[in-house]
Amino acid sequence: MNKTITKIFERQSNRQEVLDKLNTLSREVFLQRAAAYDSNAAFPEENFDDLFSIGAMAAPVDPELGGLGWAPAYANVFLLWQMTRAIAKADLSFARCWEGHNNALMLIDRLANSAQKKRWLGEVVEKGARWAAWSGEPQSKLPQQKYSIGTRIEKRADGYVINGNKVFATSAPGANWAILLVSLAGPGGAREVVDGENNLLMLACDLSDASISFEGNWWDPIGMRSTVSYKVNFNNTFIHQDNCIGKIGEYLTQGMQSCFTPHYAVSFLGALEAAYDCALETVRSQGRQNDPYVQHHIAKVALNIETLDLWLAHVAYKLDHQDHADARDAANKFRFLAEQLAEDGVKRCIKICGARCLNKPSQLERIYRDLTIYVQHDNDDHILATIGRSELGLPVDKSFFKLKV
Repeated sequence: MNKTITKIFERQSNRQEVLDKLNTLSREVFLQRAAAYDSNAAFPEENFDDLFSIGAMAAPVDPELGGLGWAPAYANVFLLWQMTRAIAKADLSFARCWEGHNNALMLIDRLANSAQKKRWLGEVVEKGARWAAWSGEPQSKLPQQKYSIGTRIEKRADGYVINGNKVFATSAPGANWAILLVSLAGPGGAREVVDGENNLLMLACDLSDASISFEGNWWDPIGMRSTVSYKVNFNNTFIHQDNCIGKIGEYLTQGMQSCFTPHYAVSFLGALEAAYDCALETVRSQGRQNDPYVQHHIAKVALNIETLDLWLAHVAYKLDHQDHADARDAANKFRFLAEQLAEDGVKRCIKICGARCLNKPSQLERIYRDLTIYVQHDNDDHILATIGRSELGLPVDKSFFKLKV
């Protein structure tokens, strides 16, 4: 057997070993920790340590750099999604932290230069460094909001100085590095940036910098509590030019956001499967298998899961075969359907299990809270409108679900 074939077999064996270990961790460890993380609104650091111990922290990274190559660029995004699905089934909040870590790694793997890849990805592979990617700078104010949200960037000869703040900064106290999506044109992050193709930067920020502070009291939601998505303040934070990733505007011109959209849908599917397992366990323990209404709800939830299963495989196939235009449209459809079918399915599971399942520390109670807030990441009305405009051949922003002027 030649060396090339031997190497392929070794990689396939390693992939299966990692998936098997991950599935065991999700069932036997992550699920058991989830309630405490949620109750304490604590970052799931031990879970990340466990992922590092099984060699999974660099899942989407080039195998030549020590990763597993589980990403569209290596025709293996399906494996990454199966991993996320298992994690979300145990703990949707942890899955969100995991998604953010992988999104950052995929940006580095695809857009960073060789020196940056070697430096940053080497830390992930060898030390288990944790990453995040932050954009959140909503410009519309709530009635009780007393301060503006956003960052302002000053260009220096050797880099950039950042002042201001971001919110929804997932993994803020637990990540070692974050990719900051910031604009030379002023506040707005990636979603509300002005002329982003000529202004949006991606800056790798060392979160141990003393000029950075976190406000944990900003984050006190009903669900997704252990994502610790704090408010982050930057006080004359300097980012050297060597930490600038890719070209200005490349995040938008390369359609990177649309690569991450289906990942959210995968997490919704994992949460739905967990709720379904809770419902099945309740029905069987109570001997209610012959109740016709239970049968209806069980059938509908099973159909929801199987429908999303097919969509997941469909989108993964298109991404893995570099069919980017069709993949983007399919990803948005998958994202919309995943929200509708997951919320419908979880509510049906609650009807089956009754009011007691919404009493802590029920797993179904936590799933309901987490899913309720996580699906707000994008407005499903805007997603549906984007799908409709695309079908009609109208110009539309398929990354952030806005009209194109």
